[in-house]
Amino acid sequence: MKKFLPKLFKGTSGFTLIELLVALTIVTILAVAVYVALNPAQRLKDSKDARRTADIESILTAIHQSIVDNKGTYPTNMPADGTVRQIGTGNATDCPVSVGTDCNTTDITGYATVCADLMAGGQNLSNYLASIPLDPLGGSTANAVKTGYAVGKTSVGIVTVYACHTDGTSVIKVSR
Repeated sequence: MKKFLPKLFKGTSGFTLIELLVALTIVTILAVAVYVALNPAQRLKDSKDARRTADIESILTAIHQSIVDNKGTYPTNMPADGTVRQIGTGNATDCPVSVGTDCNTTDITGYATVCADLMAGGQNLSNYLASIPLDPLGGSTANAVKTGYAVGKTSVGIVTVYACHTDGTSVIKVSR
């Protein structure tokens, strides 16, 4: 029996070239299928929009906490009723809000001459936020910080915070 085993396995110690090519082809096809199914570009866009949604929720919560703590008084530098301003520092050139461009919405009706600097002034959001979040695309310029988020207020006191950019097709905004 000892002489039989070495003869049985003699000459069968590897894979043929055809076997290797078939295995490599199958692995490649599976890798491409997984890559297409996961769609990493869309996942990246979705994650940026999810961050934008979380950011505007935190800004809106800070604004409302400030209003409650200050007995119904809005933070300093809030836009006037019916006006939307991008949150940040600087003038209109540094911090624009344009329908369909910077804020990607069609329901922004007012334009302001300066940014809404909600971290400055007597009643600001510094007790509620360490800093205003920045859009995933970034927001700093040489003269100002534009956050990529905008805030508006209606005459009945409804505050809306907008994301100025989206990677999806829908507008990202939250109102309270």
